[in-house]
Amino acid sequence: MNRKSVPIWISIIQIAAITSIALVAGSTFGIWLGYNPLFYSASTFVEVHQGAVKGLNFLLPAIAMTAIVCVIVLAYRIRRSGTPFYLYLLALALIMSGGLITRFINQPINADIVNWSPTSLPDGWQSVRNTWWTFHIVRTISSITAMVLLIIAVLQDRSRNQT
Repeated sequence: MNRKSVPIWISIIQIAAITSIALVAGSTFGIWLGYNPLFYSASTFVEVHQGAVKGLNFLLPAIAMTAIVCVIVLAYRIRRSGTPFYLYLLALALIMSGGLITRFINQPINADIVNWSPTSLPDGWQSVRNTWWTFHIVRTISSITAMVLLIIAVLQDRSRNQT
């Protein structure tokens, strides 16, 4: 059996891509399962959400950007290689869709919520909360699906080096 080894720099980028999207997917999944705002009182929702925004509003998008850059490099490297290339592109599209949802839907809502008072919420706050929650679920599903596709892409990419 003739076997070509994968260059170490490719392995490092693959590991970085998988790790970064796994961190994003795991974080959003944990929020989805553990912090459903529909179960909180109004004041608890505001306090929990404000705390999460302070801790995650910059960190998770930065980690997702790492995944995006890594996947672009991986896809470009094998741009004429069929299935792994298309899986990388699909994973990239899903990571980016999660990022766009975050940037243009969830983060503007976060910016409003950080200014709310737990004791005096604005009219229609439940609608704002529900919109945030709906799009959080969408980006969670997008991130998890991206992670699965990325892992499959990496495995197929690596198997191309096996003869």
